[in-house]
Amino acid sequence: MDTAHAAHHETSRWPLVTGAGVLLTALTLLAAAQWKLSLATVVLAGVAVAFLAVGVAGWAHEFFTEGKEEGLGPVAVVAFIVSEVIIFGTMFAAFWAARIGQADQWASFVPPGLDLSLAFWLTIILWASSATIVVAERAFERGERARALTWLAATFVLGALFVALHMNEWAHLAAAGFRIGVNSYASTFYGLTGVHTSHVIVGLLIQLVLFWVVARGLMTRERATLFRGTSLYWHFVDIMWLMVAANAYLIGGVV
Repeated sequence: MDTAHAAHHETSRWPLVTGAGVLLTALTLLAAAQWKLSLATVVLAGVAVAFLAVGVAGWAHEFFTEGKEEGLGPVAVVAFIVSEVIIFGTMFAAFWAARIGQADQWASFVPPGLDLSLAFWLTIILWASSATIVVAERAFERGERARALTWLAATFVLGALFVALHMNEWAHLAAAGFRIGVNSYASTFYGLTGVHTSHVIVGLLIQLVLFWVVARGLMTRERATLFRGTSLYWHFVDIMWLMVAANAYLIGGVV
């Protein structure tokens, strides 16, 4: 029985489909940033999204209908978060190296349009989403699937609002001349906030997969590692935002 189960997953086609989506995503970025091919970028982006959506959905469906949990999910999530801490650590080190090394001219780097109050509201939004995903997880544990989906949707909306407001801020700052490469503060500011926002976007994509799995009734309370892992990752993103905001806005923007 175990041998047949293992053989089935060894021949799964969904990792290949998902991997093709990742490859096409990289080609999309190349077409946009390096090759300057707008039409190719749109086509590749569409195909990449299709491959990723089909691959991840098929992979999740296969696991929840035919697979089984081996009990290593929590360990894997913790190991993943540790690797993410290392990534953020290098970004903080680069920021502090620039901040200390150019302290005498740092004041001239700070753009007049930097809105510190926005960082406050972004914090409120993101931390509110931590509360909603906790409510969603607890509702699912009680067997209240509809309520869990409602609060999970609320989490997604708050996370999407955070991304939208953040990108709008980048657009206004860039239009005023505060762009990557202009000075050390600009480069480290976009580096810190950009890396963090990319993690928020990853969290939103994971939430979409989770929402689909719960809505389809594929997940049970006995096999809720994906829900717990998604919630844990989202809390990590929220906590990391405090450090990013403290460095990028307060330490960097207040002279």
